[in-house]
Amino acid sequence: MFAEERQREISLILNENGSVKVNELSEHFNVSEATIRRDLQEMDSKRLLKKTHGGAVKIDITNFEPSFMDKKDERNEEKQSIAKYAASMIKNGDTIILDSGTTTLELAKNITSEDITVITNSIDIAAELSNNSGIKLILTGGELRCRTRAMVGHICEGMLKDFRVDKAFIGANGVSLTEGVTTPDITEAQTKKAMINSANKVILVIDNSKLEKICLSVMCSITEISTIVTSGDVPREVVNDFIRQGIEFIIGK
Repeated sequence: MFAEERQREISLILNENGSVKVNELSEHFNVSEATIRRDLQEMDSKRLLKKTHGGAVKIDITNFEPSFMDKKDERNEEKQSIAKYAASMIKNGDTIILDSGTTTLELAKNITSEDITVITNSIDIAAELSNNSGIKLILTGGELRCRTRAMVGHICEGMLKDFRVDKAFIGANGVSLTEGVTTPDITEAQTKKAMINSANKVILVIDNSKLEKICLSVMCSITEISTIVTSGDVPREVVNDFIRQGIEFIIGK
């Protein structure tokens, strides 16, 4: 079988399964693992897949954006484990940014620290924290996107530029080592970028379905992230790939 034929079949396997392993492809095609690695490297360079340690994953670039209400009741157990661990990272006296999202809303519900300042572009987080006397709450203002219930746009970004905080807790729809941190909407991407630029430490709070997924709009490169807090089963090779980039990788329990 020629390399081109083998690579077409690898693409079909990827489309069906989402990921492939070098040793499995080696057995399937009855060729050496070195040959498969060359195939995957060539396909990666053509952006036909994303090569990983020990295999490859499908590249799925999307501008589909689930609404806040669509996401509200999804993966609740995972969101809880992420939120509880992320909330434990907030210390008394911290200044933080909470991005709008269903996971960050759960994080807000789990905050126990006192004498902290929270800046948010989320009307839901603002409502949740409004009666907490131990928190100074600052809303960014801006244009409200009804789909995600987030304040965005130039007013919001301009306000964020006036702050420097200890930590920013950011949500995302996709995280890739090569393509960075992404979200479907360009306006939200710019707002998230402003949050990231205002923070000393940037903490991504995402469930594991977002790993190795790519969306339309880039908010930052992976090197701008300090920590990823996620949940569920994450392959060890994926964890190691992020750690090699200097990112603290935490799987909430």
